[in-house]
Amino acid sequence: MASHLDLEEQEQLDQLKAFWKRWGNLITWGLTLALAAFAGWNAWNWYQRDQAVKAGAMFDELDRAAQSGDADKAGRVFADLKERYPRTSYAAQAALQAAKVQFDKGQLDAAQASLNWAAENAQDDSYRDVARLRLAGLLMDGKKFDDAAKVLDAIKSPDFVALQADRRGDLFKLQGKPEQAKAEYKKAFADMDKTQDYRHLVEAKLAALGVNTAEDAASAPAGAGK
Repeated sequence: MASHLDLEEQEQLDQLKAFWKRWGNLITWGLTLALAAFAGWNAWNWYQRDQAVKAGAMFDELDRAAQSGDADKAGRVFADLKERYPRTSYAAQAALQAAKVQFDKGQLDAAQASLNWAAENAQDDSYRDVARLRLAGLLMDGKKFDDAAKVLDAIKSPDFVALQADRRGDLFKLQGKPEQAKAEYKKAFADMDKTQDYRHLVEAKLAALGVNTAEDAASAPAGAGK
């Protein structure tokens, strides 16, 4: 019996050796790659967290500068942040914050540069579109109407349709095109939630152009509008 079991064990051992000889290298490589991928995933997560923490600290510094009205310092911190951590959400937030204080302090070229960066490089679509809306307004202030129109055309998010139309209405009004302005303001008014305070501002813009939104609503076909 012992001899029979020994032969059986030897046969199994021989089969195992043959299997390992054939597949051993492949299995080893597979395990090595799996372990390397797991280690890489952990390293990447650690790197992302580390980047976010450091970028967050820099954003806090920029925010303090902005709150105190120090546009020069805000600009320097933003320049450093976008250089070191351009792919973090803090970089886009910093661009918007820096642009605001730069605009408030009359640094219009710097504000435009900050908004341009966010419009082109922010990782999140919403930050890019917010930057485009503000950039379009800045360009309109400088009477760069064609450039403003191109920036507004780049906004594609459905969440910004109403604000995009409102800003286009502003653009047409500045260009002396009241009918086009009315059409855009009406679109903005219709697309905005009725609970939004900004909707009252659009209503005022329409009133300034001779449009009574209450009368328009009363004369609209049943089921039209929101």
